[in-house]
Amino acid sequence: MLGYKSSDVGMIPEDWEIVSVRQLVEAAILEKPLDGNHGNIHPKSSDYVDYGIPFVMANNFVNGELDLNNCKFIKRERADKLQKGFAVTGDILLTHKGTVGSTAIVGELNTAYIMLTPQVTYYRVKDANQLDNRFLKHYFDNSRFQSLFESLAGGGTRAYLGIVKQLELPIIKPSIDEQRAIAQALSNVDAFLATLDQVIAKKRDLKQAAMQQLLTGKTRLPGFNREWEAKKLGHAGCCLRGVSYRGNDDLSPHDTAFTKRLLRSNNVQNALVMTNDVQFVNDKRVAQIQVLQKNDILICMANGSKALVGKAGQFSINDGFDYTFGAFMGCFRTDESIADPVFVFSLFQTGRYRDYINNLLAGSSINNLSPSSIESLEFSFPPYSEQIAIGQVLAEMDNEIAALEARLDKTSNLKQAMMQELLTGKTRLA
Repeated sequence: MLGYKSSDVGMIPEDWEIVSVRQLVEAAILEKPLDGNHGNIHPKSSDYVDYGIPFVMANNFVNGELDLNNCKFIKRERADKLQKGFAVTGDILLTHKGTVGSTAIVGELNTAYIMLTPQVTYYRVKDANQLDNRFLKHYFDNSRFQSLFESLAGGGTRAYLGIVKQLELPIIKPSIDEQRAIAQALSNVDAFLATLDQVIAKKRDLKQAAMQQLLTGKTRLPGFNREWEAKKLGHAGCCLRGVSYRGNDDLSPHDTAFTKRLLRSNNVQNALVMTNDVQFVNDKRVAQIQVLQKNDILICMANGSKALVGKAGQFSINDGFDYTFGAFMGCFRTDESIADPVFVFSLFQTGRYRDYINNLLAGSSINNLSPSSIESLEFSFPPYSEQIAIGQVLAEMDNEIAALEARLDKTSNLKQAMMQELLTGKTRLA
């Protein structure tokens, strides 16, 4: 391609350089190790305090940012004695063991430094006139580098890429002005994504507050003043258990004329039913009553994690396929002549519902709900017309949140496209 050349990370502009990590980041391994795998002593549980030097682990990487509010802390004097690897403001962090490839940039700190677990590498730019640290962060995040890093590290829980190999990783190097322009463009999108995240979080909080008021009768909608009645969920519908089948003998790798799509616990996410990673089960194993209908509430009835038992999502998929649900799942089907399905589903998102589930599981080593236990849960029900009005208010709030989430997804996809253009030199900014 005219004006481009081949490199270890694909085609790049002829005026861009390819250098190694060793050339542009601090790499005196013996004096200042690049990761937390340093010193013979690992922190003990007795070393942790409520506030001190943050001890950063892989689980503190959240959406490209460091979550220092959710990490352990160590007293400064103890941290200095442990002599683990450390990072300071401006360093780029990258996980290189287990879950590899997660990145974050260290922002302004209230402490002198942060300590690192051996799973995390820090990259400290030696010369800011040669390499922009924000550019390096975006470069680490782009798909071409991620693919290279993951291929060298191997896959699965044992994935690992040691420091020596990391020092030889290739970095693309446009002029410093172009690096800064690229970093600024991508950082602007990141800032917009962060703003959208904050707006969505606020809208969710507002909905939770509205649910707390509307679903308990503490706040009444205009025109409604009749008494509410305490009723069990079984009054409003019935709970069904999922499909049992003979392992792989009853499963197909794809849709056929003799299968139905099978939903499991992983298909319920954030109160929504998702169609990614579905299975395909022999339709002879599926009773007609187990075919999901619009507004059915899909419930995780059994799981190794108690926190996941009881999670629920409302089924609203209309793509022409028949869906059913596995034996570890349940389905609550509202009798729409008695209760409003939107109102009923809202009850499954309340703190009271979660408290009921926790009480049902308390003291048991088996994280398993029965259909009758779901039907026995008791809530206050307003008259049918008020249920519909409440459901409409909450549905409008859900629609607003869904629109914001769609915008967030669209912007995230736009950023990926921008990275593909800017970090390969297909589009130039300087």
